[in-house]
Formats: sequence, C-alpha cells, structure tokens
Amino acid sequence: MTMAEISVFSTLFGFLLAGLWGRSLGVGLTNFITITAMAISTAASAWLFYDVAVLGHPQTHMLGTWIQTGGLDIAWALRLDALSTVMMLVITSVALMVHVYAVGYMHHDASPQRFMAYLNLFVFCMMMLVTADNLVQLFFGWEGVGLASYLLIGFWHEKPSANAAAMKAFVVNRVGDLGLALGIFAVYLHFGTVQFDALFAALPSVAGQVVSFAGYTLPVYDFVALLLFVGAVGKSAQLGLHVWLPDAMEGPTPVSALIHAATMVTAGVFLMCRVSPLLELAPLAQQVILLVGMATALFAATVGMTQFDIKRVIAYSTCSQLGYMMMAVGVGAYPAAMFHLFTHAFFKALLFLGAGSVIHALSHEQDMRMMGGLRTVIPWTYRMMLVGTLALSGIFPFAGYYSKDIVLESLFASQGSLAYLSYGVGAFVAFLTAFYSWRVIFLTFHGKPRADERVMAHAHESPAVMIFPLLILSLGAIGAGYVGYEAFVGHDREAFWQGTLAVSQTHDVIEAAHHVPAWVKWFPLEVAALGIALSWFFYRYNPALRRRLVDGLGAVYRFVYNKWYVDELYNFLFVRPARALGRFFSSGVDAGVIDAFGPHGAVALSQGIGARLSRFQTGQLPFYGAVLFAGASLVMLYVIVRGAWV
Repeated sequence: MTMAEISVFSTLFGFLLAGLWGRSLGVGLTNFITITAMAISTAASAWLFYDVAVLGHPQTHMLGTWIQTGGLDIAWALRLDALSTVMMLVITSVALMVHVYAVGYMHHDASPQRFMAYLNLFVFCMMMLVTADNLVQLFFGWEGVGLASYLLIGFWHEKPSANAAAMKAFVVNRVGDLGLALGIFAVYLHFGTVQFDALFAALPSVAGQVVSFAGYTLPVYDFVALLLFVGAVGKSAQLGLHVWLPDAMEGPTPVSALIHAATMVTAGVFLMCRVSPLLELAPLAQQVILLVGMATALFAATVGMTQFDIKRVIAYSTCSQLGYMMMAVGVGAYPAAMFHLFTHAFFKALLFLGAGSVIHALSHEQDMRMMGGLRTVIPWTYRMMLVGTLALSGIFPFAGYYSKDIVLESLFASQGSLAYLSYGVGAFVAFLTAFYSWRVIFLTFHGKPRADERVMAHAHESPAVMIFPLLILSLGAIGAGYVGYEAFVGHDREAFWQGTLAVSQTHDVIEAAHHVPAWVKWFPLEVAALGIALSWFFYRYNPALRRRLVDGLGAVYRFVYNKWYVDELYNFLFVRPARALGRFFSSGVDAGVIDAFGPHGAVALSQGIGARLSRFQTGQLPFYGAVLFAGASLVMLYVIVRGAWV
C-alpha cells in the first residue's frame, strides 16, 4: 500500500475490526486497535503534508474505475495537493487526541467499543471527502460523514433528546445535500465532467452562458456556485441550516470536539476553497457567501452571549467562527479562510475537550449557573481552558490572533461594496467573542461554588489520559498561528498552496491585506481586550449591574436567548405542517382508506363470512340430519323441476 492509501484506509480497517468483533476483543484491545489505526493515519498524513505541501510534490493515486456509463467516467482516486494534505493533517491530529481522550471519558460507558468504532468510521469518511479527485467521490465522503455524525450524535440512543438531535442533524443536512447534489448535476450538465482538473480547465467554455431558473436569469458560473454553496451551508452550519449544530451537543463531548472543531463543520469551507477557481468567476455567488457569513457570525455571537450550557456556548462560537471563514471565502481570501480553519481546529477542540473535563468533574453537570469556584479544584483543566479562550479571543501571540486578524484585514482590503461593512461586523463579532468566551471562564472557574455540596465533594481533576490531549492541543492553540502564518498567508503562500487556491487576477486580497493601515491591524485586538474587560466587569466585579441590564433589555434579551426564534419559526413553517400531513396520510389515507378497503377490509369480510358459516357447526346430530334432509330435498326438487321443463 502507498502512504496515501495507508493514511486514508487505516481507520476503515480499525472501524471494521472494532465494529464487527469489538465485543469479542474487549474494551482494552478495541481501544488499542482504533487508536493505533488513528496514529498510523496521523503519521502518514504528517509525512504526506511534508512531502506534498512543504516539498512541493503533489500527486494523484488512482485506485480503480468506479462509474463508467455513456460519457461519464468516474474513477476512485486520492488527490494529494496542498489543500487536501492540510485538511488531512488537521483532521488526523485532532482526531487522534479525541480518540485518546475518549478512552478516559467513555470509561464507564456501556458500549465504548461501538463508540470507538464510530470515531474511526467518521475519520475515514472525512479523509475520503478531502482526498476526493472529483465531486461524486467527494459526495460519497460527504454523505458518509453525515451518517457517522448521526450515529455519534445519537450514540446515547436511550435518551429521547439524543435521538431527536441526531434526527434533526440528519434531516437538516439532507436539505443542504440536495443542493450539493443538484450542483454536481449542474456541473456535469454544463461542463461535461465532475473531475476537478477537467472542470477548472473547462470553465472558459461556458463564458457568457446563462441559466433561467424560477423566473431569474443567472450566469452559469453563479448558478452552479450557489447550488454547491447550499451544500456548504448545511455542513458548515451557516444561518438558515445552522439549527442542527447546537442540538448536536447531546452527543458525548468527544463527538462535539470531533464534529465542531476540525472535521464535519469545516467540510463546507473546504468545498468552497476547492472550487475557488469557479467562485472567482461568480461575483454574485461570492457576494451571497459574504452576506451569509456575516449574518452567521453575528447571529451566533449574539446567541452565545446568553446561553448557559457550557457546550452550547462553545458550539455557537464554532458557528460564529465558521461565519468568519465564509466571509473570507466571500471576498476571495481563500488562504485566510484555510488559515483560520487550521488554527481554529486546535483551540476549539481544546475548548470542547476542556468543557468535557469540567463536565466529567461535576458528574455531568453542563449548566454554568451550577458551576463556579473550580479554578483550584481542576487546575490543569483551568489552565488549558485559559489557553483556548485566549486563542479564541484573538489575543497575541496565540493562534487565533494571527488567523482572525488576517481575515479581518482581508475584509477591509477587499474592493467590494461591502468591504467596510463586513470589516465592521467582523470587528464587532470579535468583541462579542471575547466577551462570551471569558464569560465561560468567569462563570465556570471563578467566584464561589454554586454546585451541590455533594457534587463539589466528589469534584476532581480528570485522569492523565484526558489531560494529555489537552496539553498537546494547547501547543497548537499557542503556536499554530505563528508557525503557519508565512506559509498560509505570508510571503511563502504561493509556493505553499501551489495553485490549489485561486488568486484574483485583478486584486490579490491577501497581498492587499498586508498593506492596510496600522489601525486596521490593531483594532480587533483592542475590541477583544474591551470585551474581556467588560466580561470581567459584569461577571466578577458588578454582577448586580448585569442582572439589572438583562432585566432592562427585556424583549431584546429574550429574543437573543431564544436564538432569534429560528427553531420556533421552522417548527411553525415546516415541522408542524409535516407532522399534520403525516398524521393525515397515516390515519386518514393509510388506515381509513387503504387498510379499510385493503388488507383490513378483506380480513373483516372473511371473518364475517366465517362467523356466519360457523353457526352451522353446532355439533348436534339432529341439526346435521335436518340440514342433510333439507339439502337432499332441494336437490330432488331441482331434478324434478328441471325434468318437467325439459
């Protein structure tokens, strides 16, 4: 096997072994097999990243023919370039830490083997997605990730809330996946291929062509790009199809870290960067992506300020940061989007696993109103959460400072009509991010303990198997920005990306971002510091003023606390009508018509006939003799009458 095949398929073997024979192998051996498979994949991905991205040796490994019919010829192939190997490195390194962490977190669970098998399956599907050489193969990994996330979110299937969250994630993502499927059909219809290199080469062939759709006329480029973006909206939880993301917190905490940090939710950003040559020809689609990213970042940041479930706050933070990445895509700053994806993976996984350590210490309590005073009880978790929070807040010299700032600078440097507005929204979201991030720190670790005395009496630091991944991820949260800056968005970016990300021929946004005024570079750091200061003021220095402010905001606070009532709106527009329609067809059509005149009707008819005929089965000889006599008499009467007529 080649190194590429080892990196992709080792976790598939781990999944098959753990999934088929996990009960026979036992917990210890299953953990060893799945973690070893994950470690092998990580090591192979690190080598490929060095060989492909650093040394500049892109390669494609053909595995065989997949679909061959008419003019459609699709092969299984592993595409290894700078973009895919960056994703491979991020996915495997974070997933390896999640696997190790899960050994401690799921120690007392009834089915740890099944959980570890699902983790391996999820990673395999993500690796198939990012190494795909064509859109159909990418769709295979895309759907596989959706299936694995359904299994992981609903892992504790005995909980109705977990089942509902898994189903919600599955259904909402199917909406986005329909858009992606239509986009793939449109790509083949207009370009005659779904293979990426052939697609990009064929882009000039449809210049000037338009598509009429729903009464509107759109250029082919915009039409195809918008359809593909619908898929990205679902997977990357952009406003409109974001509703599955917070509910996914019903899964075990390692799932939250894996899905929300470096893998599933970033698939949409990766897809947009992969088709960046198409986006450069689709200005309308880029503007839509920018607007949706702005709305998502602002929406999620405001909601995150009001939630009290520690995992939900971090989940809304993920949603907000994905908005940042889409904003960068919308202005053509694809390297900035990938850089923020890269750094975000480490500090967000760190925060989720840190939150899991807090929950583990407090006997699965997730409400921050029932926490407090944990700074000295779980000191290692506190230190690691501080590192992740500083990175998320964009404080120098942590990783988030480098990546978030280049995104904001790119927004300012873009020449679009929304340049200054997008920068302003991005800076305001940076302020909100710092505020609610430190709100988590102050409510969870500072002040007096608010948990039950019995819970606090048993509160303890997590075992070494859970703390070790936090330490490793903290190194990424500290140094990933500084180490990766020059390669991702600095002077070495052209050599690093090797043409996998499109660059505008008229306005290189990343280059322009390096020449913005000094105040543009410093302003995000200043508003982040202001957000931290205000968070300290309201949650440590003067909590009474905060409570009065919340009471004074009234309806505005309730609107934000209830997540802008998006779930309620969807429930009114879609869920309740769908259920009513389902009840109509179930009880009215199926039971009232089909069953009544079909199987149930036939059964009732046969039972009625049988009941009437059974009356003749009395078991009394005189009755049988009378029936026999009557029958014989009728036969004789028939013969006499028939003979008379003849």
